[in-house]
Amino acid sequence: MILVPVTIYLLVNTVAFLAYRHDKISAARNHWRTPEQRLLVLAFFGPFGALAAMRAFRHKTQKAKFRLVPLFLCLHIGLAAAFVLCFM
Repeated sequence: MILVPVTIYLLVNTVAFLAYRHDKISAARNHWRTPEQRLLVLAFFGPFGALAAMRAFRHKTQKAKFRLVPLFLCLHIGLAAAFVLCFM
């Protein structure tokens, strides 16, 4: 029952990670880049993958907008904790 939402959540985080990786590779090769707004939306829904990619590839770590990503992560942790407390 909980397996489907967890699988979807893992998939969204994987997509976020791969999008940040793709943008970093595109930046290094001077190719078309992923819009920052799209990266932030992906980070909102998949903050674990986004933050992991930011750290792994040292990408978008100096931009002020992307300081929201750890806040998104805290929000997700808080929501998960609330979910567990309500249903346990």
